[in-house]
Amino acid sequence: MTACTTRRTAALSRLSAVAAVAVAGTLVLTGCGDQTKKNESSGTTGTSASPSTSAAPLFDKLPKKYQDSGVIKVGTDASYAPMEQTEGGKIVGIDPDLADAMSKQLGVKFEFTNGKFDGLITSLYTGRSDIVMSAMSDTKARQEGLDDEGKKIGKGVDFVDYYLSGSSILVKKGNPKGIKTLPDLCGEKVAVQRGTIYEDAFKKLKTDCGSEGLTIQSFDTDAEAQTRVKAGGAVADLNDTPVAAYIAQKSGGGNDFEVAGEPADAGPFGIALDKGNSQLRDALKAAMEAVIADGSYTKVLEKWNATTGAISEVTINGGS
Repeated sequence: MTACTTRRTAALSRLSAVAAVAVAGTLVLTGCGDQTKKNESSGTTGTSASPSTSAAPLFDKLPKKYQDSGVIKVGTDASYAPMEQTEGGKIVGIDPDLADAMSKQLGVKFEFTNGKFDGLITSLYTGRSDIVMSAMSDTKARQEGLDDEGKKIGKGVDFVDYYLSGSSILVKKGNPKGIKTLPDLCGEKVAVQRGTIYEDAFKKLKTDCGSEGLTIQSFDTDAEAQTRVKAGGAVADLNDTPVAAYIAQKSGGGNDFEVAGEPADAGPFGIALDKGNSQLRDALKAAMEAVIADGSYTKVLEKWNATTGAISEVTINGGS
């Protein structure tokens, strides 16, 4: 996929940490998302390969609804490579590959639908999606349904945490402004994906910049933010470390961007789902534990050169 996933008041301690760090050039992984907009699907879908079968080892752990339908509907923003992206009309990447491995354990298909990141949590509330897999950072604010000012805007979600990622600053190749840390961006123009923890981090930085200020340009997708930086209309984009590293490596054959400074603010990516869906949550946790145990998890991360953020223990709501 291409770029996203960032996040809230209870999460401001994490955002402060983000605002103190810069970014790296090694491939590792990170994430985002908001709750206020209605999900707008692009129509692009992807489905895990495994057919529905009661013979799967963890099939009995699923709620009857999913046993009967044979499908778990997954909301994602397929514009955030290598986590998820669209190729040839199909959604591919780390999250779809992990879902495919989990489907073999659960005996049901994971059907991915592409939508805007800032509407993914809302899609859980409306029933459009059963879960969200989109490099989404697990934060206390999302767990509690809070906006970036600490205002209650939803009932919150649960997370099954499956990856650790940090934040990185993506700049134009050659780093013309010599950016190394977030404070170096004061007085500049920055681009970022709307509804992400990184948009929140830039808002926090703008306050910290004082009279120097900071001009924030927010876009529906990280790809649009990247384009702004590439064109010189913004100095930097802030996103997950593995994503920033992937973009720097791939875009323009490695000639468009580079990662500035060192990565920071490691936190978990989680599979998000409605708090009332605890049986499905626990089934997903068991499935992720199984794919870690059988080696499928490591194979997926190796395929995408993203083993730096691998975990050994699956947690629920481990974000801060």
